[in-house]
Amino acid sequence: MNILYCGDANMKRGLLISILSLVKWVPEPLNITILTARMASDARQFFPLTATTAQALDHLVKQRNPASQVTRVDVSALVRQTPPTANRNTIFTPCCVLRLYADQVPGLPDRLLYLDTDVICRRDPSPMYRQELTGSEYAGVLDHYGRWFFHQHWPRWDYVNSGVLLLNLAEIRRTGLFARSRQLCQVQEMFMPDQSALHQLVTHQRLLPRRYNEQRRLHTDTVFQHFTTSFRFFPWVHTLTVKPWEVTAMHQRLKLHEYDDILADYQKLIPNL
Repeated sequence: MNILYCGDANMKRGLLISILSLVKWVPEPLNITILTARMASDARQFFPLTATTAQALDHLVKQRNPASQVTRVDVSALVRQTPPTANRNTIFTPCCVLRLYADQVPGLPDRLLYLDTDVICRRDPSPMYRQELTGSEYAGVLDHYGRWFFHQHWPRWDYVNSGVLLLNLAEIRRTGLFARSRQLCQVQEMFMPDQSALHQLVTHQRLLPRRYNEQRRLHTDTVFQHFTTSFRFFPWVHTLTVKPWEVTAMHQRLKLHEYDDILADYQKLIPNL
């Protein structure tokens, strides 16, 4: 199974947890690619995930299946060619656009399952991964909140959350979706820039059931749980953001113990990563 992650050195905690969950549930070899880069906003510098961390993750997946591998690709040079100029200083780090450079990376397979590093696998995703993608650039799940506010075609919901995307990279290269999205990120400031660019420019996407990108709360059929910011209305209206590596908050604020075996392994491994 071909997996894609993207980000800078700060992603290693989430990356470890997400990979541990895949190792638990995916029976076939994992071919994991990590796109990373040196980037900057006006206020911060972002540094690539280290080769040492990638090597440690490669060793981890090979313990489960010797045919699995983790490959780190530094795309700093590609970013310099078409930087997300208009979106360097949004509330999201500029690293969120790194997935939009995947079409320029030689050797990447045509079918890639992209995951944000705050996504945990809870069941075998093979049926979702094996689905037919002919004619579609990607398949994904509607954004839990954004579907109400952002539309390309009324009255249909079509605003997809970009945290879990099954990519048809051959079709993306044919239509130029990522290339056009990079160009848009250069000139137009957007809320959630990569997600917004894809929404504006996609030619054909396939919508998947909620269970493949559960953004709100755990259900019995959840395959991927995505720990995004959510709204809570009791005892007062407020937002709630808890990430998987915030283990105490997972237990105390979310009352969630579903992933305790994975988090226990994470806590043992993270000091040496």
